[in-house]
Amino acid sequence: MSKQQVEVEEQIVRTEYSELMQKSYIDYAMSVIVDRALPDVRDGLKPVQRRVLYDMYELGIKYDKPYRKCARIVGDTMGKYHPHGDSSIYDSLVVMSQDFKKGLPLVDGHGNFGSIEGDGQAAMRYTEARLQKVTQEAFLADLDKDVVDFRPNFDETEKEPVVLPVKVPNLLVNGAEGIAVGMATSIPPHNLGETVDAVKAYIKNPDISVEELMEYVKGPDFPTGGIVVNQDDLLDIYMTGSGKIKIRGKVEVEKLKGGKEQLVITEIPYTMIGANIGKFLNDVYALVESKKTTDIVDISNQSSKEGIRIVIELRRGADTEYLTNLLYKKTRLEDTFGVNMLAVSDGRPETLGLDGIIRHHVNFQYEVHTRKYKTLLQKELEKKEIQEGLIKACDVIDLIIEILRGSHSMAEAKLCLTEGVTDNIKFKSQASKKQAAKLCFTQRQATAILEMRLYKLIGLEIEALMKEHEESLKKISEYETILGSRMAMAKVLINELDEIKKAYGRNRRTLIENAKEIVIEEQKVQEQEVVFLMDRFGYVKTVDLNTYERNMEAAQTENKYVIHCMNTGKICIFTKQGQLHTIKVMDVPFGRFRDKGKPVDNISNFSSAKEEIVYVNSMMELRNSMVFMGSSDGMLKLVKGSEFDVAKRTTAATKLNENQTLMKVALVTGMENIVMESEAGYRLRFQISEVPEKKKAAIGVRGMKLGKTDKLRNIFILTEGDELFVERGGEKVAFHRLHMAKRDGKGTKR
Repeated sequence: MSKQQVEVEEQIVRTEYSELMQKSYIDYAMSVIVDRALPDVRDGLKPVQRRVLYDMYELGIKYDKPYRKCARIVGDTMGKYHPHGDSSIYDSLVVMSQDFKKGLPLVDGHGNFGSIEGDGQAAMRYTEARLQKVTQEAFLADLDKDVVDFRPNFDETEKEPVVLPVKVPNLLVNGAEGIAVGMATSIPPHNLGETVDAVKAYIKNPDISVEELMEYVKGPDFPTGGIVVNQDDLLDIYMTGSGKIKIRGKVEVEKLKGGKEQLVITEIPYTMIGANIGKFLNDVYALVESKKTTDIVDISNQSSKEGIRIVIELRRGADTEYLTNLLYKKTRLEDTFGVNMLAVSDGRPETLGLDGIIRHHVNFQYEVHTRKYKTLLQKELEKKEIQEGLIKACDVIDLIIEILRGSHSMAEAKLCLTEGVTDNIKFKSQASKKQAAKLCFTQRQATAILEMRLYKLIGLEIEALMKEHEESLKKISEYETILGSRMAMAKVLINELDEIKKAYGRNRRTLIENAKEIVIEEQKVQEQEVVFLMDRFGYVKTVDLNTYERNMEAAQTENKYVIHCMNTGKICIFTKQGQLHTIKVMDVPFGRFRDKGKPVDNISNFSSAKEEIVYVNSMMELRNSMVFMGSSDGMLKLVKGSEFDVAKRTTAATKLNENQTLMKVALVTGMENIVMESEAGYRLRFQISEVPEKKKAAIGVRGMKLGKTDKLRNIFILTEGDELFVERGGEKVAFHRLHMAKRDGKGTKR
C-alpha cells in the first residue's frame, strides 16, 4: 500500500448515516428557529425585522428626514446583513408599516403598502419609507452607548446588533407570527399603555402573579378592534402561553326610511384581514343561495381609509338579532385566534406566559441600562479628569506657556507636564524650573492642555469650564446612585415607560367580555311542491306549482327536463360515464319562470365539458321504483331505486365494461317490453321480466347478441298499448309490431 493511500484512508471518517442525517437536520432546524422564524423575547423582533430597522438607522432614514426608496433599504439590508433574498426583507418592511397588522407600526411607509382587504403592496421601486418616531426613541436609542453586543455579519465585513435595546415589551405590543421547523409562534398584539402599566407593576413587585398582571393587561388589543368573547379563558392562556381566543366582528343596526333596517359591520376579527374579507362576502352570498335566510337583500363592502364598513341590506321586518347570530355562526365574523407564545429565550425556543415575557423584558432592561450608565459614567469621569486638569492648568498658565516655549518637541513638553522632567527645557528662572518639576498631570490632562486653544483663557470661558465641571460632578453622582441601587434604576425605567406611554399610548380598540355561545335554531323550511326545469343548455331553476301551471306549454317546449318534486328533496342526474350526481332542490335557484337560472355545473359535481346527461329525475320518484339500466355493449339490469339514495353528492351509478357507456336509464313497473336495435339493423323485442334484478355495482346480463363489427344503436321501452314508429332508410318501422322473442338473441333484420 502506497503512502498516499494510507493518508487518504486516515482522512476517511466512518459514521452511521442516520446519525449524520439527524445531526444535520437538527442543525438546520435550529438555524431556522433561531435565525429566521422566531422572535427574540428581549426585543420581540425576528432577525430580518431587526436588520431592516438597524439598516435604516445606519442609513440615517429618521422620522424627521425625507423618505427613501424601499429598494435602497432592501438592497442595503440584503448586501450587509440579510442575504436571504429581497422578498422576505421587503415583506417584513411592509408588515412593519401596516397599522392594521401592527399595534405599533415601526416604519412610516409612503406609497402603496397594501390594504386591509388583501391588496398587495406596490413594487419596492415605487414605495418609500422612513423610521417612525417611536422606533427611534424606544427601539434604536442608545445604540452608541454599548448597551447591546454586536456580532460580525454573514461575511464579517460589518457589525450588527445581536438584539435591539427596545424599551417596551414589543413581543406583546406588536405580537408575532412565524412558522419554523416543527414549531410555530402566534402571539396577539396588545395595548401599549396596558403593557407599560403591567411592566411597571412587575418592576415594583417581581413576585406579582399572572392574575394580578391581568388587572393591567386585560387581553389582546387587535388593531382591527372586534370583541374577544371568552374572557374567562384568558387567564389560562396567559399562564400557559397557549390556547384559543374567540373574536367577533362588531355589528351595528342602522335604521332606514320606511321601517327598514340594515346591518353594518364596523370592526372585523383580526383573522379576517386580507382575502378573508372577500371570503366572508361569499359566505353571506352562500347563506342566501342555500336559503339559510331570505331576509338579506344585498351586501356591499363600503370600506375605505376611514375604516371598515360592510353593509348588509335587509327586508322590512327582518329579525336583526337572528341574522347577527347567523353571521357569527355561519361565517368568519366569529373566528378563533390560536395563541402560542413561543419565542427565543437564551438562545433556545421557549413557550412563555405573560409573566415570563415581562420578566425577560425587565431583566433585559436592567442589563441594558446598567451598560448604558456604566458607559455614561466612564465618559463623565474622563470629562471630569480633563476639566480638573484644565482648571489646574489655568492657575499655572504662565508656567505652562514657559514650558511650551522652552521645549524642543511636543514629547518633551508632555513629559514635563506628566512627570516633571525638565531636562532640555529652557526656563527663564530657576524658580520656574523647580515649579515645573512638581507638575503631575495625567496623560489625558496633558493632551487636553497641549490641545487647548488660547481663547479658553478668557474669563467667561473659564467660568463655563467651572460650570461644566459642576455638571459633570452632578452626573457622576447621579450615575453612581443609579448603578449602586436597584431601586434607583427601577425609578429610571418607570420614568422612561411613563414618557413612552404618554407619547404613544392610545385607547383600547378590542372589547373584552364573556358572551354566550351562539346557538342557531335552523328555521324550518316550509315544505312545498315545486317544478324543476332544465333547459338544453344545462341551466336549472325551480318554480312553484302555480307558476308552472300558468306556463305549462312554454315549460314543456323550452326545457329538456321538467320534474315535479318537493323543495326538501334531491334531483338525480345519471351520466353516460356511469356517474350519479345528486343536487339538493334547495340549492337550485327558485324564482320566476323567466329567470335564467344557474348552470347545473355550478351547483353540483357534474361537468358538462366531460360528461353527458342520460337521465334526470327526483330522488322521491327513484326511491320507491325499479330502475332499468342498459349500457352501450348491450348489458342490462334492474336496480332498486333505493340503492341510489346516498348522502354523497357523486357516486358510481353502475359498473361498466371498458370503453362502454350508460345508454338507457328509466323507471319501470315490470310489465314493459324492451326493444333493442343494432347499427346493422337487427332488432330484438322481449319482456322486461327477463332482465334480472342486480345491485348497482353489477355489470348486468347481456340483452342482445351483437356481431363482431356490430354496435348497439338504441334501447326502447314500450308499455302495453304504446305505438312506436321509427324512420329507418326512408320508411317508418313499427317497433311495437315486432314479434316477441327471448333475451340474449340475435334478433331479426328487416
